[in-house]
Amino acid sequence: MSERASPVVLAAPSGTGKTTLARRLVEDREDYVFSISATTRPPRPGERDGIDYHFVDRARFEEMVVSGEFAEWAEVHGRLYGTPQAQLKHAAESGVHVVLDIDVQGARQLSASVPDTKLIFVLPPDVGTLLSRLTGRGTEGPAEVARRLESALEELQAVENFDYVVVNDDLERCLGMIRGIVSGEIRAMGHEAVEQDVEVFRSEIRRILADDFSDYTNVSS
Repeated sequence: MSERASPVVLAAPSGTGKTTLARRLVEDREDYVFSISATTRPPRPGERDGIDYHFVDRARFEEMVVSGEFAEWAEVHGRLYGTPQAQLKHAAESGVHVVLDIDVQGARQLSASVPDTKLIFVLPPDVGTLLSRLTGRGTEGPAEVARRLESALEELQAVENFDYVVVNDDLERCLGMIRGIVSGEIRAMGHEAVEQDVEVFRSEIRRILADDFSDYTNVSS
């Protein structure tokens, strides 16, 4: 464990397994914890202040923005969300890595305010696997799957802004690579090595979106 730990940002298209990876990082090791964001949205049933989110009103949130209390923040669907600087500072000094699930814009802000942040982009092994994960649960219709694929196009375009890129073709292997990146054992995992793969992914997603998309909704995992 390092004396000062780094925040860890995991970004990925929906269906890549990012949530599972983040959960395993935190469950398997005591030196990884989830980020607790501040938000202006009201608590949902069962959510606890200081555990799930720091719930604040808009006036207080805006005061925190002005006073520079956030490492990154954004407005999503009319609600404000932000990562408190104090949380990251305390974790770093305690040798604990904060795992963040934020969008690409938030990742850029965080990297600018906390330069030692580990920006890790997670790729699926191929577009077929991505599509089967999105459609295999049978809970999303064609319109929702198409929306997620369109978002994936935009997210894949941002791969070049990330310091490291890993492929989630095997969960344990991918976890090992992420831990190696965070510990400094793995240093060369940049986007240059996967630029061609990313372009192939984007081309295949565009082709799927241009087809009769309903043909793909029967794909199973």
